Amino acid sequence: MTYKLLLTVAFATVTQLAGAQTFPDRPITLVVPNPPGGLVDTSARLLSEPLTRVIGQPVVVDNKPGASGNTAYQFVAKAKPDGYTLLISYSGYHVGNPALFEKLSWDPLKDFTPIALLTISTNVIAVHPSIPVNNLKEFIAYAKANPGKLNYASQGNGSVSHIGTEIFKQTTGVDMVHVPYKGSGPAIQDVLAGQVQVFISTPPSLMQHVQSGKLKGLAVTGKNRHPGMPNVPTTAEAGLPSFQLESWVALYAPAGTPAPVVTKLTDSVKQSLALPEVKERADTAGIEVRYLNPGQMDTLLKKELPFWSKAIKTANITLD
Repeated sequence: MTYKLLLTVAFATVTQLAGAQTFPDRPITLVVPNPPGGLVDTSARLLSEPLTRVIGQPVVVDNKPGASGNTAYQFVAKAKPDGYTLLISYSGYHVGNPALFEKLSWDPLKDFTPIALLTISTNVIAVHPSIPVNNLKEFIAYAKANPGKLNYASQGNGSVSHIGTEIFKQTTGVDMVHVPYKGSGPAIQDVLAGQVQVFISTPPSLMQHVQSGKLKGLAVTGKNRHPGMPNVPTTAEAGLPSFQLESWVALYAPAGTPAPVVTKLTDSVKQSLALPEVKERADTAGIEVRYLNPGQMDTLLKKELPFWSKAIKTANITLD
C-alpha cells in the first residue's frame, strides 16, 4: 500500500469516527418496504415519535413499497452507511426473499447491519362473514368441499401472509386461490368487501374488524390467545397445533455502519421501546414490543433463514 493510499485510508477512518461521535446531527429516515397500514408501517410509526425524543433529531418514515419489498431493501443496501438511512425490515422479506428470488440485488446478511428487533406479531386466520363457518374445523371442511372456489389475500408475493397461507394449505390439504396485494391496506379493503374471502395476517390489519364482527376470526397462529381478541382460539385449541406463524419487524442499517453509530441507535431504540406509552400504543395496535440487541438479532436471522428456505421449498412457493 502506497504512502498516499495510507493517508487516504487514515483520513477516511478519522472522518468516519468523527462523524460517529457527533451522530446524529440531522434527521434520520426509516425506510418502510410496505405502504401505510399493517404491521410493518405500524411498527415504524410506533418507533419514530419516541425515538425522535430520545435521540434528539427528527425520525421520519418513508414508505417505499414495491417488488415484494426489494425496492426498499436495495435502496437501503446502497445507502451511505452513516446511520441516517435505516430499514424497517419485515421478516417475510428478509428471510423469505432470498429463497424466493434467484437473483437478489441485496444479501440478507452481507448488506445490512442489525440494530434491534422492534416488534413481534402473531397472525389471525380471518374469513368474510359470507363463509358459512363458525370455527377453524368447519372452515377447513368447507374449503375442502369447495376446492379452488375460495380466494385468499396476501400482503404481496413472498410476504409472510403469502408464505404462511401456502403452508396452511399444505398442512390442511385445502385448495385456495392466491390474490396478492401491495400491502395490508388494499388487501383488507377487498376482504371486507367480500371480493376475497380469506386473509391470514397480523392483528393490526384485522383486529378491529374481528372485534366489530365485520370478519370472523377463526384462530390466532401463536402459542397464546391475543389479548385484543380473547374469544379467538389459538390454532392448537382449534385443532391444528402443527400450524403456527409469527411475524417480526426489525431495524437495520447498511453494512459498514460504524460501531459507535450502531451502539447509539440500538441503545436509543431500547430506551424508546421501554417507554410506557409505546407499550400502550402497541397493545392497542395488537402487536408485541420485543427488543433484541444486534447480536441477538443476528442469531435470530441466521436461524430463520434456513427455516424459511425449507418451508418455501416444501410448499412449492415461487414468484413470477
